[in-house]
Amino acid sequence: MNSVLTALRVFEAVAASQPVGVSELARGLDIPKSTVQRCLRTLQQAGWVRADPADSSWSITGRAFTIGSAVASTDHLREAALPELAALQAEVGETIHLAVPDGDELVLVERLDSPHQLRAFLALGTRLPLHAAATGKAYLATLPDREITSYLATGPVKVTERTQTDPAALWAEIELIRKRGYATTEQGLHEGISAVAVALRDRSGTARACFSISGPSSRVTPDLFEAYAAKAHGTRDAIERMLR
Repeated sequence: MNSVLTALRVFEAVAASQPVGVSELARGLDIPKSTVQRCLRTLQQAGWVRADPADSSWSITGRAFTIGSAVASTDHLREAALPELAALQAEVGETIHLAVPDGDELVLVERLDSPHQLRAFLALGTRLPLHAAATGKAYLATLPDREITSYLATGPVKVTERTQTDPAALWAEIELIRKRGYATTEQGLHEGISAVAVALRDRSGTARACFSISGPSSRVTPDLFEAYAAKAHGTRDAIERMLR
């Protein structure tokens, strides 16, 4: 059992830092290099990771996306969401990200790319912190107060210089998100990228996913947030009707 848990820790570390070397993984996980190498070989044999022969760095394979897609398919989420999200992407011309909750994070399971050369880009399978990503904050605001309090007590860390980590300020933002129905980030997850996001709920009222309109901060400016949110609300309502 311990070896399985260690292999899963190694896999998650590769996913978070790819491409990444054995030494860096061993330091970050505080486990011996020999153990990391054994786990990587096992994961490679199972088809979950691959090594770059040029520099011996490791990355995850597309199998992780297959699993993520299966999660997103629950309750026909992707079937219901993708046509509407594609229409939204065509209308706004920016990248659309769809993420589903997984513990204290979201996992990116779908991305519809902007046609612009300069655009927002997150790899499928990226794990998104709830306090930094627009989708994360949209999801966080749907949770009961006690769960939000528990999350904030873990000590959210800065992802960029503009990531908000102060619990009082985050609570104020959560209340604003609940009032207006959408979340935003201005370079809180990645430098130079801003986003507007909303949550998708099923018939029970539970947030099953969140999606965002994301793009360079030079294009996705605060004066567009409200208009983009209105478009996102229309898309959300259409998807939720099909989920009920």
